[in-house]
Amino acid sequence: MRIDILTVLPEMLESPLNCSILKRAKDKGLAEIVVHNLRDYSVNKHRKTDDYPFGGEAGMVMTIQPVDDCISALKRERDYDEVIFTSPDGETFDQPMANSLSLLNNIIILCGHYKGVDYRIREHLVTKEISIGDYVLTGGELPAAVIADSIVRLIPGVIGDEQSALSDSFQDNLLAPPVYTRPADYKGWKVPDILLSGHEAKIAQWRYDMALERTRRLRPDLLKD
Repeated sequence: MRIDILTVLPEMLESPLNCSILKRAKDKGLAEIVVHNLRDYSVNKHRKTDDYPFGGEAGMVMTIQPVDDCISALKRERDYDEVIFTSPDGETFDQPMANSLSLLNNIIILCGHYKGVDYRIREHLVTKEISIGDYVLTGGELPAAVIADSIVRLIPGVIGDEQSALSDSFQDNLLAPPVYTRPADYKGWKVPDILLSGHEAKIAQWRYDMALERTRRLRPDLLKD
């Protein structure tokens, strides 16, 4: 998989994209993540990528030219399955969407900034709009990192134990069950006996029951479907 991220603040992505699971995926050659500075595509002598909005509204708006030129240059090199725009009014990102995106070959993620982007970008260049929650951030760089992390970790071979990703929260519309490790007894706080029994079928049933109980208690909205 290749992910191209378009941003005016590439330095915000340096750390999250170059450690842990994402670094492992890149080192293994299973994912390629390329960050593009939109200022490099600006025809403005000061490398500006924003301007005042028509109509006099407060704030600045990302201009269309650098975004269009960057996307056009990338599309001349390869085909893209999605051009994603991170926006608070996009479709809410969830695990099923991450699963779906992880099956694609090439995607572009455009990070919003300032007051927003020239709406013609959303009308003519973007194929999918994603929000990571009902709140506003300074820009789309953190959402882009969240999206990249959540989909890359699902690529086969990225995580050593692939079953681990399949048992994560939300994969079956359920929260994950409790997990424990050694020591089995700490200050009298004991691990449930069933997990020490070695009985795989009973342990699997316990995990499902606990996942269901936690979901009913903490996130009943997940059980509507």
